[in-house]
Amino acid sequence: MKTVKIHFFGAAGTVTGSKFIIETSEGNFMIDCGMFQGLKELREQNWNPIPFDVKTIGTILLTHGHLDHTGYLPRLLKQGFRGTVIGTAPTLAITEIILKDSGKIHEEEAKKANKEGYSKHAPAKPFYTVKEAESTIGLFKSAELDTWYAISKNVKYRFKYNGHILGATFIELDIFGKIMVFSGDIGRSNDVLLAPPQKPTRADYLFIESTYGNKLHPTESVTEKLVTLINHTIDTQGSLIIPSFAVERLQLLMYLLYKLHKENRIPNIPIFIDSPMGNNVLAVFERFSKWHKIPPKEFLEMQKRMNIITSYRETWETIDAPRPKIVIAGSGMVTGGRVLTYLKQLIDEPTTTVLLVGYQAEGTRGRQLLDGAHELKFFGKWIPVKATVHQIESLSAHADQTELLDWLTDIKNVPEEVFLIHGEPSSLDAFRVKLKDTFNWNVTIPKLYESKEFHF
Repeated sequence: MKTVKIHFFGAAGTVTGSKFIIETSEGNFMIDCGMFQGLKELREQNWNPIPFDVKTIGTILLTHGHLDHTGYLPRLLKQGFRGTVIGTAPTLAITEIILKDSGKIHEEEAKKANKEGYSKHAPAKPFYTVKEAESTIGLFKSAELDTWYAISKNVKYRFKYNGHILGATFIELDIFGKIMVFSGDIGRSNDVLLAPPQKPTRADYLFIESTYGNKLHPTESVTEKLVTLINHTIDTQGSLIIPSFAVERLQLLMYLLYKLHKENRIPNIPIFIDSPMGNNVLAVFERFSKWHKIPPKEFLEMQKRMNIITSYRETWETIDAPRPKIVIAGSGMVTGGRVLTYLKQLIDEPTTTVLLVGYQAEGTRGRQLLDGAHELKFFGKWIPVKATVHQIESLSAHADQTELLDWLTDIKNVPEEVFLIHGEPSSLDAFRVKLKDTFNWNVTIPKLYESKEFHF
């Protein structure tokens, strides 16, 4: 009899911080290594070492490059990890950009907090540095889709295309003959930029995300809403500020706006792209053109239509310019990045419109705006919110409940156990009930830091 043990060190009972360590008699490995975002009590746990001897982990498999799946990697190195980090080539390219950018932001925020004295820690220290991020990147090794690779004699894995963002996959594990499937983040069936996700055909044990396990995405017309808000911005001589995730969402928004202008559905309003990380991701899109749907010619035209900001001086020039404008800036949940500078200066203006275009986790400024906050804290100062706040939910890169259920329809066997991960409690419970009603599967919702043993 073989024993396999899974440790849920993230994305259990919460939608963030994906980290799963798998212990086997042939060695230990890990699926994803994300940092917690959102609620303060979760963010504070980022500073705690993982309660596991990470020196014994030989391999980390990444489903995709988002920070909540990769952002803890440099901290793991500090704790002694010296193994290999494996993902698809675009996943590793995006992870490299995100880790370097994140390290720079951590350094800048610590420096600013020390200078202005708004941190409770003296001195404030960066979560990790650019140099530590670069050390992590030295451990990267790319893998192809649809190819089985051996970790040990009786443990192998393969990556399967999953939509969501460039390079994203779900992971199939063959451990002593049992198939374990880790869904990662599942993409949309009708994505503007990406092909539909592949589906698993067998899963003895299934670990599936539940971000939108309790919701269906609206059938709203994204383009009509954009046209309406842009025309309003021109009429009021205001600013339309769109906090955006640098990976996928920013490129999608650029493409949608480019197409609207090309079709003469919006006037020639200045569009500013202010995301150093997003600019780097554009280069990854160009490099891996076969992974997305934008034709190369349109991709170049799209970039020429936008004002790509490359310096902080240009950020301030854009803020000060007294003309209607669209600004797309990171980060998508208003937790950091250049968008904080825009909102600090402009969110108290009634002519400002803020458009949220992605998931807003608990504890983020984006969620506070959605919930109608009358003021927000930026860099230690409270700023009144007089801007109008809108949301487009249907741009989400995550499958909704119907799409999650559809993703499971090709599984030919009955899984021995299904684990719901990467969701807030209400989503997890609703999806548990839906799975039970639809498939009558054995469903478990693991708790954070819980572990589960399998004997086979």
